[in-house]
Amino acid sequence: MRKEKKDFSKLILDVFYIALGCALLAFAITSILKPNGLITGGITGISILLDGLIGINYTYIYYLLSIAVLIGAWLLMGKREAAKIILLSVIFPLILILFEAISIDFIENDTFLASIYYGIIGGTGCGLILKRGYSMGGTDTIAKIIHYKAFPFISISQILLSIDVAIIMVSGVVYDRHVALYAILTQIIMMKSIDLILFGFGSKNVKIEIISNKADKIGEYILYTIGRGISTYEIKGGYTNNTREKIISICSPREVMLIKMFIAQIDPDAFVNILPVISVWGKGVGFESLLEENNV
Repeated sequence: MRKEKKDFSKLILDVFYIALGCALLAFAITSILKPNGLITGGITGISILLDGLIGINYTYIYYLLSIAVLIGAWLLMGKREAAKIILLSVIFPLILILFEAISIDFIENDTFLASIYYGIIGGTGCGLILKRGYSMGGTDTIAKIIHYKAFPFISISQILLSIDVAIIMVSGVVYDRHVALYAILTQIIMMKSIDLILFGFGSKNVKIEIISNKADKIGEYILYTIGRGISTYEIKGGYTNNTREKIISICSPREVMLIKMFIAQIDPDAFVNILPVISVWGKGVGFESLLEENNV
């Protein structure tokens, strides 16, 4: 009975956060991004670009692309991967069409301010969805498919960055370079907003500690998919006296969420501990150089 009550409470929270997140993101797209002629990465950016090129409303293009990504994930990566995105792939485009029909006026004729507002509001919406462990089923899923089926030696985050950069570069050709510049600003603010929702006012790096019976698979995922280094050592449980392997890695908040979602799939009973890191010196993505620190 207690477990059922806990599951029901979690379901209510999931519905609340997802509904609020979808509403915020749809509002940001329909009332800020599109009216001000801005562009962004992901399926949203692709949809708006195609809208400008072929004249079909971007909300319908978004729906078609979302369903296409869902089908692709189902066929190429299996039911489990598709199950993670099916909810948002179906519901969010409907909410987007609804907000487009309502057409709420928020801010127009101020591209710089619109870029900031979209980054904050849209990033907050995405962060609320990711915080509950759900995926938008957009270019992040496309990046996974490309990684697993074509370029396993390139990390998902690098592929995702390449896709978004390509979208922004095309927008600079279709529209003008100012639109591309504002798109970069929008992406930066949006990523910061997502990180803030996920981890609060913390540092840009975190340390993740993992104790799991599937340590080998988790270690391989962090090394070859996320593209981060790991350290491992044996520990002994004080209660069970069993010896297990512990994995430690330093990475970004967004990468931690990807690792968490992967662990949840293969070992829901794993113990995961995340700690904020004030500063990291050494070789690695986002780490500060020891030589630079010494030259200050």
